[in-house]
Amino acid sequence: MKTYTYALLFLLLFTFSACNNEELDNIDSSTQTEDLDANGLPTMSFDVQSPNLTNTLEYKIDVVQWDIPINRTDATKTTANLQAAIDWAHNEGFAKVILPVGNYLVGEDVNDIYQGGIEIYSNTEFIFSTGAVLEIETNDKWNYCVLRLNGDNITVRNGIIKGDRDTHVYTPRSSDSATAHDEGHGICVWENKNILIENMEIQSVTGDGSLVLDSNDVTFTKNNIYNNRRQGISIVGGIRIKITNNEIHHIKGTSPQFGIDIEGPGRVDEDILIQNNYFHHNTGGDIVNATGENVYILDNVMEQGEGSTYVDGPIVSWHKTHNIIARNTISMTTGSVNGRLGYIQYSSGGDKGHNRATYVHENVCNSCGMYMYDSSDADVRRNQFLGYFMAFSDFENVTLVDNLVTYSEAHPSLRYCWSYRFKNATGFASGNYLGDELQDLPLFETNPYTMQCVLDGW
Repeated sequence: MKTYTYALLFLLLFTFSACNNEELDNIDSSTQTEDLDANGLPTMSFDVQSPNLTNTLEYKIDVVQWDIPINRTDATKTTANLQAAIDWAHNEGFAKVILPVGNYLVGEDVNDIYQGGIEIYSNTEFIFSTGAVLEIETNDKWNYCVLRLNGDNITVRNGIIKGDRDTHVYTPRSSDSATAHDEGHGICVWENKNILIENMEIQSVTGDGSLVLDSNDVTFTKNNIYNNRRQGISIVGGIRIKITNNEIHHIKGTSPQFGIDIEGPGRVDEDILIQNNYFHHNTGGDIVNATGENVYILDNVMEQGEGSTYVDGPIVSWHKTHNIIARNTISMTTGSVNGRLGYIQYSSGGDKGHNRATYVHENVCNSCGMYMYDSSDADVRRNQFLGYFMAFSDFENVTLVDNLVTYSEAHPSLRYCWSYRFKNATGFASGNYLGDELQDLPLFETNPYTMQCVLDGW
């Protein structure tokens, strides 16, 4: 049966589903403690603040007056003179600073591990003229920022930032001879607040397109972030972060290699919205949440991409995070080390670290499924897992309502015991289908359920 036929069937089945069954009113689930919207998802309670510039004074940098090369030459002179022009504009009270058309090669030898670029100060809108490129010179440093934001209330828009990954010199580090050099960043958002990165192309850096470190109220929108070695965007301590309407792709080179990585051990990562983005050809995966709380992953398109191989998979979360994953479209071709799992929750076992549920609603997973294990509290509704399986192992309190799983003729070995798969799981299930057949999934609140075929070793 064709995918579109299953989609139509699913909509018809949902119309008459058991979702309205009175049994649903009796679910003893942590999902019932949330403030839910009309679709049964936690209400988004945070608002990301944007820069607010009351000053309208504008200055277009005069490259002749400041003797700034615009032809990708003399990085030392370009850096010094361009920075002097930006410093002057800031001190004179200009809020809008415009970079004229040109290819600006920058780089300053700060120390043994860090190559400096250009800095932008508080209360500034830094605007690239169409075609303006800011590029870091070839260097051998572990860490660099092509553009570093030094302050709050800053906007950067409309330009191209380029790293040196194709010519970088990977000199061994003196302390341990390592050569990863994975901290070269396009835009560094370090200890800032009220930041907007808009309509930028950020490419070919040795680390992340952007690193958000201990920052609040940061927005990325309408950017094209690609060909970076480690990450598209890394969030390492971020509160109220919004990432919307970006294309993030072709991340490959050094681990983890994700489109977006939320990973700030010992820091606070919370109130994060990732919505309406297009991810493809990202080697590690598209989104990994290792430390984030109250993370909304909504309405994104994630494609493995022709010729691309995932390491972990499209969406990955770790045990002590809190996620709302809804209305995403995920497509896999060859799978990952985890198989063709569009969403997997890794677990280190023990205390979950919070009493909130993971929500997985209305996602369409083409040739892929999901797996959660050694944890508790999940609310999984109205998803379509086309051509793979849904599995829960050593899991307490999962609510499964109105989901659709289908078989794939390309993977006939998955038919037996691999559609809805349970090992030591408790919860509630209603209205779930395998193809066009309603499934009796005997989940109970108190008695863990393990399928006989799992006991038999299948």
